[in-house]
Amino acid sequence: MTTNPPPPVRAGRREWTALGVLMLPLLLVSMDVSVLYFAIPAISADLEPSATQQLWIFDIYGFVLAGLLMTMGSLGDRIGRRRLLLIGAAAFGTASLVAAYATSAETLIAARAVLGIGGATLMPSTMALVRTMFTDPAQRTKAIGVWSGVMTAGIALGSVMSGVLVEHFWWGSVFLVNLPAMLLLLALGPVLLPESRNPGPGRFDLLSVPLSMAAVLPVIYGLKELASEGWNVRYVMSVTVGLLFAALFVHRQRTAASPLIPPELFRGRGFSPSVVLNLVAAFGMMGSAYFTTQYIQSVLDKGPLEAALWSLLPSVPIALAAPVGAHLVQRGVPRAYVVGGGFAVTSCGYLMLALAGTDSLWLLLTACAVLACGIVTVMSQVADLALSSAPVERAGAASSVLETGTEFGGALSMAFLGSIGTAVYRHEIPSSAPAAAQETLGGALAVADRLPGRAGDALATAAREAFTSGMHAAAVTGAVLLAGAAAAAVLTLRRVRVRENAGQADQLSPSGV
Repeated sequence: MTTNPPPPVRAGRREWTALGVLMLPLLLVSMDVSVLYFAIPAISADLEPSATQQLWIFDIYGFVLAGLLMTMGSLGDRIGRRRLLLIGAAAFGTASLVAAYATSAETLIAARAVLGIGGATLMPSTMALVRTMFTDPAQRTKAIGVWSGVMTAGIALGSVMSGVLVEHFWWGSVFLVNLPAMLLLLALGPVLLPESRNPGPGRFDLLSVPLSMAAVLPVIYGLKELASEGWNVRYVMSVTVGLLFAALFVHRQRTAASPLIPPELFRGRGFSPSVVLNLVAAFGMMGSAYFTTQYIQSVLDKGPLEAALWSLLPSVPIALAAPVGAHLVQRGVPRAYVVGGGFAVTSCGYLMLALAGTDSLWLLLTACAVLACGIVTVMSQVADLALSSAPVERAGAASSVLETGTEFGGALSMAFLGSIGTAVYRHEIPSSAPAAAQETLGGALAVADRLPGRAGDALATAAREAFTSGMHAAAVTGAVLLAGAAAAAVLTLRRVRVRENAGQADQLSPSGV
């Protein structure tokens, strides 16, 4: 005789309230990626960092966060996700206080590094707790949709809040806004959040920690530098070294008795394609941001704060995208077609970018809104599928793998699409232009400001047109890649479904029913 497993317990008011509390640290962690956008000039005037120190102030947060995601996700599975979340919140709040009142560049860099450590604990812990609190598949899909929307909106909101705070207060205020949310989490977390951990995690594999960081950090660094500085042997070598360590890390996970990232995660039919599709979605998200932020500021000649406020508009429809995708899945539309449709919508957004001229603000904003809606739809659905395919006791590790893929996808998009845009820009800019003008749009506009009369205007116009042409080429490339991702999503996911009660993926018949 066989018996059906008991139906999942539906979440109530307590769990939804706890979700709201979890979204506060997630919002702040994602905002910290861009919160220094307008604060850097004030920090430079106050602390007088060197050029290298200024770069580290801005970048070290993202590097540390990306390098420690897998470590912290696995650690949460072992010591408890709630415990790790609260430890991370305390560290994040303390580091925010130190950063706000830093009196030297070295202190601020150290505080930003600790913020990255705290962020690495908070992001996978919040997603893993969502997985354990919401066992009903329909409710879990909605909750992960909220998670994805908040994370995406936080990145857009960070720069705007930075501009508003710096304009009315001092630069340290961009860090102090973290404190109320972290204090609220520390007060309400022990009451509202359930503790969950892997009951049999085994010994913590210390060797995998440096291997994971050595795999992630050189690749992220090399790709970002290739995007901003162009092709250079040093950056290519950085990526190569990272990939070699990645191979060593994978070998270690396959042979260790208690690996940091269990290979069993990737044996579920839903997990591996979800990780890859999530990486592609991050590629689409960051690739567009690389061009649109420069377009609004430099092509349309908007001030930094005004540009940030305009950039915030496309994030408004994001609140609807994930719930609509979840509703379609619950109404019986196969997840493969919802994810494929999300990629198709994103591809259309890129095609709209390819139609923008040098004075197309509303077309650009509409394209960004369409693109963002498609991306959030994809990310929420593949995150739900990945977490549902993974065992509950491995939720932290699964979340960290997804988030690490997001970091890789963002860096890869800036390097690849950024290189295409730069190549077209350099081809289109007049060869008679000064060397600085042939490198970047910012350099061209700086040179144009120093040239008299019509000569400066002509150079600025040519540079803006060349940048727009580069954006067109990158947008068409992105549209083609994401259209391919739409087809790949349908082909790979149409034979995968999630058992409603077991929380793991099954293979379907070729018909997908």
